[in-house]
Amino acid sequence: MKLFIKKPIAQLMAASAETEKSLKRTLGVGSLIALGIGAIIGAGIFVRTAAAAGQHAGPAVTISFLIAAAGCALAGLCYAEFASMIPIAGSAYTYSYATMGEFIAWIIGWDLVLEYALGAATVSIGWSQYFNAFLETFFHTHIPFAISHSPWEVSTTTTGMYANELGTHGIINLPAIFILLMLTLLLIRGTAESAIVNNVIVIVKVAIVLMIIGLGWHFINPANHVPYMIPADAGTVNTNTGPVNYADTFNHGWLGVLRGASVVFFAFIGFDAVSTAAQEAKNPQRDMPKGILISLVICTALYILFSHVLTGLVSYKEFLIQGKEASVSYAIKAAMPGYGWLSSLVTVSILAGFSSVILVMLMGQTRVFYTMSTDGLIPSIFSKLHPKFRTPYKSQWLFFGFVSLFAGFIPDSVVGEMVSIGTLFAFVLVCLGIFILRKTDPDIVRPFKTPWYMVVCPLGAIICLCMIASEGLENWLRLIGWLLIGFVIYFGYSVKRSHVRHGKVEAANDPINPKFLE
Repeated sequence: MKLFIKKPIAQLMAASAETEKSLKRTLGVGSLIALGIGAIIGAGIFVRTAAAAGQHAGPAVTISFLIAAAGCALAGLCYAEFASMIPIAGSAYTYSYATMGEFIAWIIGWDLVLEYALGAATVSIGWSQYFNAFLETFFHTHIPFAISHSPWEVSTTTTGMYANELGTHGIINLPAIFILLMLTLLLIRGTAESAIVNNVIVIVKVAIVLMIIGLGWHFINPANHVPYMIPADAGTVNTNTGPVNYADTFNHGWLGVLRGASVVFFAFIGFDAVSTAAQEAKNPQRDMPKGILISLVICTALYILFSHVLTGLVSYKEFLIQGKEASVSYAIKAAMPGYGWLSSLVTVSILAGFSSVILVMLMGQTRVFYTMSTDGLIPSIFSKLHPKFRTPYKSQWLFFGFVSLFAGFIPDSVVGEMVSIGTLFAFVLVCLGIFILRKTDPDIVRPFKTPWYMVVCPLGAIICLCMIASEGLENWLRLIGWLLIGFVIYFGYSVKRSHVRHGKVEAANDPINPKFLE
């Protein structure tokens, strides 16, 4: 059945040429770096840092960030080589097609929906929560619980903005759908315009992160960093969602730090989205590696400094009781007297951060499906370009509808946990792909080469697999269920229409082919 038939790299390169009927090359190295930072710094630094510290790693969450960053850096080196060598849209899907064959490429392309589409849904739900906090802080009003939460949620609080809505059931999360609509319209308008908006957002949120680090450093209490790792006898903390027992295997010591790494890994999701924009970069061979690696280095440094300050302001146990999603604001109010204004700015920064993450995730998803569509594995509607803006506008609208269903009607606790495991799985395949290609095609031109690939590739795959291993059984079952749905589509539709399988590679990847433009 030719499950592992490969897409020739020479034909992939031929498809990367820009024409009037292909994706428009508008992004320079600065925009690519900002794109990476925009995708990375968002929900993770403000929410996941406190969650990982409070339940698993304590002050040693800084080490958790280092472990997660190591896995991302090793994978990032592999992404950089692929992106410079095969500068077209599609990211890990395209790389897998060239190295491990069509079936593996389909798995990774389908798996990327977990990272990009469901990632956008998860972050839009978080955006909705903080948008209400923004309205409450600055305008003393809020959107009612019923139309800002999913049908699976019920208001249980007697304090705060929902004090008068105890027992109210959610109906639909309209703010989450609203931000998805606004960003979809922006993406349809053009990649250059989207990049400009993203650059402004990046400046705002990085400035606020630096302010928290710089001002908060003077309020660090060294006692909050002792002991640095959570001891097994740290006891039990009762929370609104149940007790957290630090004696549990993954809630203390080095295993707690490792589990914390899998939690904060969510904070790094997005750097690989830079590679999906390869076909819209002005000089992808030179700029793609810089965009991927520089954005990753900048964000890692900010994460480590930020987590050190945050865990120094208050005890890690307080994040489980008081802070929750608003842990950063809580820590500022509790430990930095006179800086209440900074707490308010955090809300603005979080909204900005969430917006840029959603923007990049939606763009990344449509670019992956654009390439899969040109290969015949999914319907051609996903590769139809707008006649004026040269963006995959129909695909953008379809994913707006798909992502809105999750954002509007499903709690973030369900969709959010599927994102990390799907992304880690993609990273493993990218690391293996570089290793395989170095053996099978050693003479191909590589503008950027992964250093010490014999070590980097296997080590990157191993670190990512270790983080996957620390995920719960429920996450594994969700991943398996999602892949089974993908297998049904692949064997029922894709194998019959694959251009590579049926000798239509050149036609399928010819950017001048009029069937890809309406």
